[in-house]
Amino acid sequence: MKSSEELTALFRAREKRVTPQRQAIFSILGGTDRHPTAESVYETARRQMPTISLRTVYQTLNDLAAMGELHQLHLGPGPSRFDPNTDPHHHLVCESCGEVVDLHADLTDVRLPDDIVEGFRIMSTEVVFRGRCTTCADPVDDAMAVA
Repeated sequence: MKSSEELTALFRAREKRVTPQRQAIFSILGGTDRHPTAESVYETARRQMPTISLRTVYQTLNDLAAMGELHQLHLGPGPSRFDPNTDPHHHLVCESCGEVVDLHADLTDVRLPDDIVEGFRIMSTEVVFRGRCTTCADPVDDAMAVA
């Protein structure tokens, strides 16, 4: 993710308003490797700026996604996540706590049968692995999975 200053310059170059609220959002996102929801960005921003609105947070995140500075992730039930890492990668998702972690792995050997994708133009691929993170893993379940 670009720095707060770079995002400010990018918004100005595209003639988008740069408000103190947006700069607070840029600051929250800058340098993070987390995958926040709009609501979590809002809660963090509200601590710094109590008058910020959830609508402003959503609009700013959606603007950043439209500009290619964030990816909006739809990982199943629950709110969308926003990924500041725009490089190609995959994800690990904990089904207990919802933690999302970037996975940089070469999965180029994944192939779909030709008859399934005939006439369909694939633009990108993302693989999502679901399970439990180390914090949520149940030692009993882990022992049974190994057996």
